[in-house]
Amino acid sequence: MLIIRTSNLTKEFSLKKKKKGLRGSIQSILKPSYQTIKAVKGINFQVKQGEMLGFIGPNGSGKSTTIKMLSGILTPSEGELQVLGTNPVTQRRKLTRHIGTVYGQKSQLWYHIPPIDTFYLFSKIYEIEENAFKKQLDKLVELFQLENILNVAARKLSLGQRMKCEIAASLLHQPKLVFLDEPTIGLDIIAKQQIREALLEMNRSEGTTVMLTSHDVGDIESLCDRVIVINQGEMVFDDHIDQLKRRFIHHKVVEIGFTKPTVVNSLPPDVDIIYADQMNLKLKVKHGISQLMEHLMVQYSVADLNINEPSMEEVIRSIYQESSQEEVKNA
Repeated sequence: MLIIRTSNLTKEFSLKKKKKGLRGSIQSILKPSYQTIKAVKGINFQVKQGEMLGFIGPNGSGKSTTIKMLSGILTPSEGELQVLGTNPVTQRRKLTRHIGTVYGQKSQLWYHIPPIDTFYLFSKIYEIEENAFKKQLDKLVELFQLENILNVAARKLSLGQRMKCEIAASLLHQPKLVFLDEPTIGLDIIAKQQIREALLEMNRSEGTTVMLTSHDVGDIESLCDRVIVINQGEMVFDDHIDQLKRRFIHHKVVEIGFTKPTVVNSLPPDVDIIYADQMNLKLKVKHGISQLMEHLMVQYSVADLNINEPSMEEVIRSIYQESSQEEVKNA
């Protein structure tokens, strides 16, 4: 079953142009001129029920604009979209009963009251039957480990505690689809892991579909099977996360530890030094790994040698750079 379907989804904004100085300010009032900015440029994708989709891209790439269109906050300039069988623009009230949204830098908790009061308020807003609400609340309290903070005013909670409560609040009405925009921004490792584990359990037990935007590569690797990469309003990748690595990884990272202080004077072609000191060497190798290992073992006293793929963060950075270079060429 398709949860999300978009076709040529586009969003344009008209921005007022203003020249410098007092004359420019007066002219912008009396005779304003505008320029059209395309934030999202005709993207097409589908999301199936139960998927955990990573929707990533650099700042200003169109991620948040897309999510706002999918949730009915913004109206598309062109194209079609369908979310849970509804049109988010004309049937937003119906849609909001079946989706949850979390924005990492925008709180839905009431600042001066404890989370438990916000949860009860939400149960009335969403008209959740009392027994169903208590059952779901108990489950979320256990999953997100909220027992000790339910009755603490939201203003007194740490960032990690507040974010766990934010996500729990978005799941109270058992939504079929959840939009998470930077849910772990600024959190410590323990809080991030607790949130990731809770989301995976909700997906497993209730089949909740999750669309996640995050600059934290750990979120994407831990939660998502599929990734869409958007850059400058255009989709540049849509596939399984393993394909992301296969398509964009063209080298290996070799780390060498020496038994004694060593200066490496010569290396085979297509080998670049990432880091070097007298006891350690880190190399970027495009091909010829076996020849490199033989060269190192013969020429130097090697204590340890590891061969790794580039980190996911490096892979994603290379995608951004590649798509930006294409944009410059086509300009």
